[in-house]
Amino acid sequence: MKRIFELIGPGFITAALVLGPGSLAVASKIGANYEYQLLWIVPFCVLFMGAFIIVSTRIGIASEISLLQQIRRKYGSWVAILIGSGLFLVAASFQAGNSIGAGMVFSETLTMSSTPWIIGISAIAIYLLFFKAFFKILEKVMIGMVILMLISFVLTLIISNPDISKVVEQFTFGVPSGSEMLALALVASSFSIAGAFYQSYLVQEKGWTKAKEKSHEREGITGIVILGVITSTVLLVGASVLFPKGIAVNSATEMGMALEPIFGPYATNIFMLGLFAASFSSLLGNATLGGVLLSDALNLGMRLESVKVRAMIMLVILIGAMVAIVFGNLPIELIVVAQGLTIMVSPLIGLLLLLIAFENSAKKEIELSIGLKVFMILGWLIILFLAMTNGYNLFIK
Repeated sequence: MKRIFELIGPGFITAALVLGPGSLAVASKIGANYEYQLLWIVPFCVLFMGAFIIVSTRIGIASEISLLQQIRRKYGSWVAILIGSGLFLVAASFQAGNSIGAGMVFSETLTMSSTPWIIGISAIAIYLLFFKAFFKILEKVMIGMVILMLISFVLTLIISNPDISKVVEQFTFGVPSGSEMLALALVASSFSIAGAFYQSYLVQEKGWTKAKEKSHEREGITGIVILGVITSTVLLVGASVLFPKGIAVNSATEMGMALEPIFGPYATNIFMLGLFAASFSSLLGNATLGGVLLSDALNLGMRLESVKVRAMIMLVILIGAMVAIVFGNLPIELIVVAQGLTIMVSPLIGLLLLLIAFENSAKKEIELSIGLKVFMILGWLIILFLAMTNGYNLFIK
């Protein structure tokens, strides 16, 4: 048991902040509309995300200064501010979806306005900031939420009994016509450069040292694998339960119908619990990511005990809450679009992470195998291609 818990920590936080309500919406909608045809994307995202997580972990362990401070020294303050601001905007855009998802749980369940719930949940998140042991609280909340989601969806998958032969048959590495935006959103929600970038900060916040570098890397990989397992499970459940019924998934209630094989009439309520877990864990994680990185970019510090850093985290929470209140009835489709849009700023963030990693490797400060370099380059090229494709579809086509 002790060995299992040694693998839990920053990797789970990274997984939890990536796995928000948008991730559940995208995976459910893909399974419900295209069955198993886009399942192949998830394992590839896990591989590429894993490569960036390993490298970010090594950077955090090897350096006494943060990743953005390294970028500032190498490329200038304006580049660091640009990257920090970009990451802040990514976090803020996800935050709106997290707040909407958290409010949607109560508004759809109790048939009432989501506004008081969004305000209340945001107030709880801000309240947690004032605890001295905020990182430990954050870590425990994230771990608990991820485990809750994992158990709920894996049990449902077992009961739903997906057609394995059909899964294999549709594992063709193709993208069905009309599914392009969903495919982009799936990549954005499974392969988060922002999450990988922030891993180096989590490593330094926890005070990890080079003495146990390999075990720390395994911890990070464990979190990303669990992210992939949950995403795949939700997609598989959607394909095996919702697709045969012709349910398109346009609301949280329809997403909850995927759990009927195991929870029967209580399926929607149980799913809402999982949706809240995804929303609240990602709400805390994204706010922390955006606040810490913007604060560091502006040279205000990066430690969670800093008042200035916590003020920036609070700003992300408030932005998410305000957007959620104004657009409180956003349908699932717009959450999906928001997921796709975040991929637009990822190529620049990934490029800087890649350049810093390669430079540190050349100086022998960190070790990068040829395979790891290849995975990083391929992952970055994929993100660049997807960003260009997304830009074309949004602004030119």
